[in-house]
Amino acid sequence: MKKFILSATFLAFAGFSAVQASEVNTIKNAAIVAVQDSAVKTPVKLEELPEPVTTALKSDAYKGWEATEAWSVKEGTKEYYLINVKKEAETGSVKIDKDGKPVQ
Repeated sequence: MKKFILSATFLAFAGFSAVQASEVNTIKNAAIVAVQDSAVKTPVKLEELPEPVTTALKSDAYKGWEATEAWSVKEGTKEYYLINVKKEAETGSVKIDKDGKPVQ
């Protein structure tokens, strides 16, 4: 009975080692694929933002916040402006479309 248990244990470990070895080989041969974001960001000077966007930034919703940087973003069929804003020590970003409406 001891020989049977010893043999079964040995076969179990041998089988486990073989399974682990094949998994490692599969991982070594696997290709690494990186998926990039499809959004295209183009820097925009704050002075060059469209009038509706600057008007939206001056509204009560953004009162006290100052624009620091802006980008024009094209994400598939969506186009909007991503604007970094600062209020004292706080920072944030705002997405506004060309008509001055917030983008979710």
